[in-house]
Formats: sequence, structure tokens, C-alpha cells
Amino acid sequence: MAFNAFERMVALRYLRPRKQEGFVSIIATLSMLGIAIGVAALIIVMAVMNGFRQELLAQILGANGHLTVFADGSRIDRYDDLERRLAAVPGVVEVTPQIQGEVVVTVDKSASGALVRGMTMADIEARPILAGSIVAGSFDDFAGDGVLVGARLARKFGLRPGDPIRLLSPSGNTTVMGSVPRLKTYRIAGLFELGMAVYDEGFIYMPLQAAQVFFRLPDSVNAVEVFVEDPDNVDAAQQALFRELGPGYRIVDWQRSNASFFSAIQVERNVMFIILSLIILVASFNVLSGQVMLVKNKGRDIAILRTMGATRGTIMRIFFVTGATIGLVGTLLGFAFGLTFAENIETIRQWVQDLLDTTLFPPEIYFLTRLPAEVDSFEVALVVLLALVLSFLAPLYPAWRAARLDPVEALRYE
Repeated sequence: MAFNAFERMVALRYLRPRKQEGFVSIIATLSMLGIAIGVAALIIVMAVMNGFRQELLAQILGANGHLTVFADGSRIDRYDDLERRLAAVPGVVEVTPQIQGEVVVTVDKSASGALVRGMTMADIEARPILAGSIVAGSFDDFAGDGVLVGARLARKFGLRPGDPIRLLSPSGNTTVMGSVPRLKTYRIAGLFELGMAVYDEGFIYMPLQAAQVFFRLPDSVNAVEVFVEDPDNVDAAQQALFRELGPGYRIVDWQRSNASFFSAIQVERNVMFIILSLIILVASFNVLSGQVMLVKNKGRDIAILRTMGATRGTIMRIFFVTGATIGLVGTLLGFAFGLTFAENIETIRQWVQDLLDTTLFPPEIYFLTRLPAEVDSFEVALVVLLALVLSFLAPLYPAWRAARLDPVEALRYE
């Protein structure tokens, strides 16, 4: 559809109505703002959902193995030999034997549950997300009775590097009086902060040998974490590991252990897209109603243009350009605002928190200590395309009505 200079001039003139047409102007402005808000909201929300998923995925896969091997008998003996065998499996990039266990942290009269991971210093340093997360203390004291404690867990009890921390194991020693829980005091070597509340508040890393003594697994481990080249395709690696392991073992992959969590995120993401798309749909209906009113108010002008030689196609294009311009400007404003907001969302969150003196997106609920955002160019293009399609469809009917208007009838009732 080609537009000449005359059609564009008249269309833009109708976007600046006179005082007596102020109501039409208000509807056009609100329609444009509605489309802008809808586009911006969609871009921002989809960016946050993408960032939320990617950040959680990075944290989970950085702190945990892609696959975890467990023995049916709860303990894995001769784990050094098993580590060498698994490391030789094609596609495997790292194998980490470790102790995994639950404890109760007791400080003075307070207590809290936590998960202990017994690992060697070399295995921790081999994971960049762990090695780079120390915010207080150092790795130098991670030996003997020195442990690494999550920063949020330490703040909860008012602990600092060098302070003692008592760990109580629910599975205790068997005596003539029954089962007695094991209690041992360790020294905090350092504090780590992964940026994910569930780890920073509930994880403790302990030297492997100390964990073997505490959990009564001398020369053994109870889990072996495996990292593979392609974490999105763990099924093939899992089958290869099963062939190497033989009977007596079970494997849990990260997709299965976090399936419900990531499925919930995907469902929420799709629902939010549909709900926020309705904002653009409503705004496009406002464009339609505004154009209908504009056509009614410009009946005399349409009749004069027709008597001067303007064709029905010319009239239709004029009113189409008028409505489409509202949608186009609204889409561009929403696009610019949405991208700017998404790129600076963490700064904006901090500013709003300071202004309102409250906590937005508490990490205890949303798991992350910062609000991530990752803009997907394909999704942004999809949002812009959706807004433009709805904006260009809305003025078609009013433009068609304007083109079908009979000049004689229009002038007779003016």
C-alpha cells in the first residue's frame, strides 16, 4: 500500500485535532500510551523471566553436578577407582566424589538445618562459581576442622570467619542407651555467597576427610557428581554412565531433580505473556474506537475531499495512516522504554527499595539476591510484531467506513 505526500499530510493533520475535537485527541493519546505500556511491560517481564531462569540454571549447574551417582547401599567404596572409570566415559568433563549429609547448626540457643557437602580443596577450586564466591575469610584455612559457611547462614547467627560453629548429625552413634546424635564443633574458615538464597542460607562445605569422619564413612563417599559437555542432553551421558557403572547404582540428573521448578517457571512465563498481550489488544480496540469517532467527526471533510476528486482508496489510506501512526509511535515508545528499563532493572530496584524503605523481591521467596534480566532479541521482535499487527488491523474498519461514506449524505446532515 503506497501513500503519497497529500495522504500523509492530511493524515498527520488529523492527528492534531482542533479544540472541539479534544475528546478524540484524548482517546488517541490514551491508545498510544496503552500500546506503549503493553509493549514495555511484555519486554520487561519476559526479560526478567529469562534472566531469572538463566540465573537459577547457572547457579544450580555451577554448584551441583549435572548428574549425581548414588549407590544402593548408601556408601561408595573404592571411589578413586570409580572416579577414574567415570572420567574416561566420553562426554564427561569432571567427576567429584563427595559426602552429602544433613545437619543441624546450633549457635548458643539458636538452631537451623543445613546441608553439608564434603569436598576436597581441589574439587572446590575446580568450580569457578564456588571458588569465586568467597566474600570473607580464605581457602587457606579450609582444612582440618575449617569449614565454608553460606553468608546468609552466618549473618543469621551473627558469625564471622574464625568463629566456632557446632554441627549436629541426626544419625548418631549407637550406644546401650540408644542412638545418640553426633555433635562436633568446627571453625569457620570463610563465608561464601553464590547469589542464591537456598545455597547461601543452607549450605556448608567441609573438607572431605573431615566429612568422612563426621558422617562415619571412612575411606568412602555417598555421592559422586558428574559434569558433562552438554547439560541439556544428559540422557545420552546417563546411558553411558549406566553401562560403565553396572548394577547397584542409581543416577539422578539435574533436569529430573529440578523438573517441577523449571516447569513452573515456563508455565508462569507463558501465562504472563498471554495476560500482558491483552494490554496491547485492549489498546488496539481503543485505537479502533477513536478512529470510528474521528471518521464521524470528519464526515464533512471526507465529503469535500471526495467532491474535489479524492478516490475511496485515498480516503481509506488517509484514515489508515492516522490510526496506524498511533500504533507505530506507541510501539516504538514501548520498545525504547522496555529495553532501557530491562537493562537497568537492578539499579531501579535498588532505588525503589531505598525510596520506599522496603524489600522488593525478597530472596527467601525468589531465591536470588539480585533481580536479573536477559533480553531475548527474538522475543522482543515477536512482541513488536504483535503490537504492530494489532495496531495496523485496528484502523482498517474505520478507514473502510470512511471510504464508503456517501458525500451527498455526509453534506446533507452537516
